[in-house]
Amino acid sequence: MTRAQFLPGIREVAAADWNALAGRDYPFLRHEFLCALEDSASVGGDSGWEPHHLLLREGARLVGAMPCYLKRHSYGEYVFDWSWADAYRRHGQPYYPKLLSAVPFTPAAGPRLLLAEGLAFADLQAELLAAVREEMARLGASSWHLLFPEQPVAGELAAAGLGHRTGVQFHWHNRGYRDFADFLDLMQSRKRKQLKRERRLVVEQGLQLRALRGTEVDAALWDRFHHFYQLTYARRSGHGGYLNRAFFRLLGQSMPERLLLVVAEHRREVVAGALYVIGADTLYGRYWGCTEDYAQLHFETCYYQGIDFCIREGLARFDAGAQGEHKLARGFEPVLTHSCHLIAHPGFRAAIDDFLARERDAIESYRREAAAALPYRDAV
Repeated sequence: MTRAQFLPGIREVAAADWNALAGRDYPFLRHEFLCALEDSASVGGDSGWEPHHLLLREGARLVGAMPCYLKRHSYGEYVFDWSWADAYRRHGQPYYPKLLSAVPFTPAAGPRLLLAEGLAFADLQAELLAAVREEMARLGASSWHLLFPEQPVAGELAAAGLGHRTGVQFHWHNRGYRDFADFLDLMQSRKRKQLKRERRLVVEQGLQLRALRGTEVDAALWDRFHHFYQLTYARRSGHGGYLNRAFFRLLGQSMPERLLLVVAEHRREVVAGALYVIGADTLYGRYWGCTEDYAQLHFETCYYQGIDFCIREGLARFDAGAQGEHKLARGFEPVLTHSCHLIAHPGFRAAIDDFLARERDAIESYRREAAAALPYRDAV
């Protein structure tokens, strides 16, 4: 018999037990990453992200685990449901709290239900949904949302009656390139010249780039990078970023082998940086910032340096983060992302399902149009 348990923090389960399910391929569900979020108070407290992680046990054996949060807002999710919350409000119904299974502030697709060896998602799907429904009722939560799962899991949950939402991101794929020039050779002449010019302009401004593994980054440089990260949020939205100084320091201490920090220097001063997280076959571009504007530095630091790294290390894919149509011109291909939504109220569930069906058609049309705008000479 499978027994479900919800925990108020990731430290309630031993790191070895959690990581035995998480494996090493996908870094964002490692115990160390989730601990850094909680220990730094980037989640928990008054953040609106209350840890509420789910464990599934058969007897004493841990067979499944899933990150889960009780949410009282929709910030930091990258799957936008503000209009749903507003519809609830206009009809006098509470939308918050809601349950959410995701990696906070990280729109990177990957596993969500961690499984013991030999088990597949279908083996525990019924137990998972029963536990979530029971907990929703106990908490008075309006809904449960599973963000950025892998496509097969999204398909299975859609077949079980959950709402299925899609979105588009832009990912770069390594097709066995020898070097950056080999990658450029596939591009149309005009686009190839554009990328070469962008890289050349960075050098002409006297900027030097260094790619540092996490083991090479000291506390002072983590603090400097945190300053860059905060500047990015301040410029975009007028408020600070979700992640604090302690998070970056803790991450640098607990999983440095998974981190790549690309810094740009001008006259020996570090003026910009981009932080990447390294998976088994994928590079994830996560955070970036700079002290002042330099022509094309964002593209060099956040995209071209990541492509260089993937080619050097033989990584298959580069996920440079959410949104960004400008990535198309730089060879990043449109791919579908997925989320699943369990809505308790039958009237709202029907309305949201209708919306999602129409939205999926529009998203697929957009993905095809974006793919047609790729800069390659031939279809890839």
